[in-house]
Amino acid sequence: MDQNFQTSFIPKKPMLEERVIRSKPVSFLIIFSVFILFAMLLATGGLYFYKSVVNKNIQDMENNLSLARNRFEPAKIAQLGVLDKRLSASSEILSKHIAITPIFKALAEITMKSVRYTNFSYSLGIDASAPITVHLEGTAVGYRSVALQSDLFAKNKNLIDPVFSSLSLDDKGNVMFHLDFTVDPSFVDYKQNLLTSTGQDTTTTPPSTIPNTPTP
Repeated sequence: MDQNFQTSFIPKKPMLEERVIRSKPVSFLIIFSVFILFAMLLATGGLYFYKSVVNKNIQDMENNLSLARNRFEPAKIAQLGVLDKRLSASSEILSKHIAITPIFKALAEITMKSVRYTNFSYSLGIDASAPITVHLEGTAVGYRSVALQSDLFAKNKNLIDPVFSSLSLDDKGNVMFHLDFTVDPSFVDYKQNLLTSTGQDTTTTPPSTIPNTPTP
């Protein structure tokens, strides 16, 4: 019995399957990153260009300054600089200088002939606005002279808070005393006394009533 085989070598389905490549959408994050990258590159280039321009301007200004400096005499400029420093130092020293002469003048105007000073000292305050303390030691002919002299000190506006203390008698019967008072810094300011042509009013008592005598 014949067997008929019907064979076909033609495949009914294609051997290779066609693959369809589908394009994926570009992510927004990638686009943003690329934009940031380009922005940073542009900013870097701009900063580099701006730095170059600034450096060039600085160099031009330095050159102009050197040219202007060379137009003047360097030795003269140095001499004027030294003179300016000396004037500033002199002004500072003058503003802090103390002149004790007004105190001696005030004592000479109010001290009676029966009173004599044997010791004089003073101390400055911590700062420039602090009052100056003056300490005196002396002798007087009797307690009455000390009392009168105390009244004269009390009438003087420049000698502040005069206090007589340590009263005692020496071998000759004279009264030894200590005297302490303060003065305002403006009263002994050297610059102020130098600028003013008239002295301070140190007493209100007529000279005919109180005989004056220079203090030692």
